[in-house]
Amino acid sequence: MSFKRFDLDDIAISADAITAPVWSTGEVTLSTFFTSSAQYTSNNQYYVDVYNTGSALTDAHVQFSIAYANKVGSGSLLYNADVDGKSPSSTTYGQYRTLVLGDEDTNFTLDGDNMDSFYVISVDRARYKEKLLPGTFEIVTNSGSFVDNSTELTTVTYGDAGRVYKLVSGSIADGVSDTTQRGYFLPDVGTILLEPTIITTSEGTSSNTNDENAKKLFNGLTSIRLNSEETVSSQYAFVRVRNSEFNYSTNPSNITGSGDLRHDVMVNAPQAYITTVGLYNDNNDLLGVAKLSQPLLKDFTKEALVRIKLDF
Repeated sequence: MSFKRFDLDDIAISADAITAPVWSTGEVTLSTFFTSSAQYTSNNQYYVDVYNTGSALTDAHVQFSIAYANKVGSGSLLYNADVDGKSPSSTTYGQYRTLVLGDEDTNFTLDGDNMDSFYVISVDRARYKEKLLPGTFEIVTNSGSFVDNSTELTTVTYGDAGRVYKLVSGSIADGVSDTTQRGYFLPDVGTILLEPTIITTSEGTSSNTNDENAKKLFNGLTSIRLNSEETVSSQYAFVRVRNSEFNYSTNPSNITGSGDLRHDVMVNAPQAYITTVGLYNDNNDLLGVAKLSQPLLKDFTKEALVRIKLDF
């Protein structure tokens, strides 16, 4: 085995942005939605999972989840009838207030007005990978079409959840039609917050009542268009083999018991075949192995350059 230390010029790093449809169907737009009926008797006070096909089928995958949040706990059953306002909907409001605003004493607002309740669409982590791609989001409900306002901005607002965009009326094809804020688009955490009038069915705001608001949003959906964005970093290692290097086989069978070359032809006209490149650290620990597609003949008349690509 022969070793050679990398020089600074032998290492290069690059980063590429890769975009792809979010949905497991491979389509940019998801227009058919499925849920499991069992959810409405178990976790529906908190959230409802939405699938690309019937939830019992083998190719069914969760695409996103729907939840309902209410600041004072309306629209869901109280945890304890003696403690007013403490319910799944208030818990959800507090959860996203902490995630997005980073302050449990701050309230959500829409263009300066309080947003005391909202629907949540939380895209499944496996679907959006690293982040959602602004400018590709369009949700169509029974009350209209809505997009994020990223195409209208010259500067981006940041919060505790990363980039923050407004949800406004419009479409991908025609652009923004009304700049009135209708919610939040949070691409770095795969989350969309929608004010309740984004669907025609009124939200249920009864106290200590399960109004199944998540189901109302599900029934009001027509389609959702969305892409993901992922930055793939690559490190390139250039293994440079000069004409005077690596010409002798390191196979022990090539050496006699006395330490001489077993075949005289290998003294003046040696040949070796490079098949594998190993990457080691300074402690001589093997970190990675690169296999050549076919053995590479090497002698004193040849030089080689092997490029190794590591994606992470």
